[in-house]
Amino acid sequence: MPHATAPDGVTIAYQVRGEGDPLVLLSGQANSHEWWEDVREDFHGARTTITFDYRGTGGSGESPTTYSTRQFADDVVTVLNDLGVDRADVYGTSMGGRVAQWVAAAHPDRVRSLVLGCTSPGGKHGFERDDDVRRALSSPDADVIRRTLLDLMYTPEWLATHRGPYRTLGDRRMSPRARRGHLSASNLHDAWDVLPDITARTLVVHGDADVFNPTANAPLLTERIPGARMVLVPGARHAYFEEFREVASPLVLDFLDER
Repeated sequence: MPHATAPDGVTIAYQVRGEGDPLVLLSGQANSHEWWEDVREDFHGARTTITFDYRGTGGSGESPTTYSTRQFADDVVTVLNDLGVDRADVYGTSMGGRVAQWVAAAHPDRVRSLVLGCTSPGGKHGFERDDDVRRALSSPDADVIRRTLLDLMYTPEWLATHRGPYRTLGDRRMSPRARRGHLSASNLHDAWDVLPDITARTLVVHGDADVFNPTANAPLLTERIPGARMVLVPGARHAYFEEFREVASPLVLDFLDER
């Protein structure tokens, strides 16, 4: 597995597959590139997909200091530089969508088109999940957390016919320190002030039944980013890109193919 080295010396593992123009796929909080394993092939033939393992996940090293979505965005650029890729389409979901906001705002010359999936601007302007969800996710019982996450990610109908593995539930190999760092990075994300600076063509996608990252965040992003458009996937929860891949993947490809 190839690695790039960030300016602070942390090694970032990355993966490249498929053929076509480069498409960076950014995973959710506390997840490695495996988040995309079941759907990335939807883009192959039309796109070369580039994924990487966030600091503290998969084959990447841990951050020597703190973690932040801005830092993860800089790691995206480190990987692109290592690959010799000047510009790429960027598609981020969940925390990956928060990272993608910073990639597009801080490195506008590197982003051709931007897709923000099931994500939030963060800060005081973003809509947070309700207290019941927060309490369930902070349970000391790992089984309660797993059941809660599955219910937030997928519909009961889909779970009844798909027995796993479920790749969106987190990287179990993470250290407790890295896991806390990812949680802090996501919780402290606030890109509200820079969203109007995004110049890339932008599509905002969200499940209309998402309570993990409330659907109300989608119109916030759409209104804040110049020229952005929004699509809500009917009946979808947080992992719309997996459960509703027959809708979501072509939707994203059609948007990326527009010029």
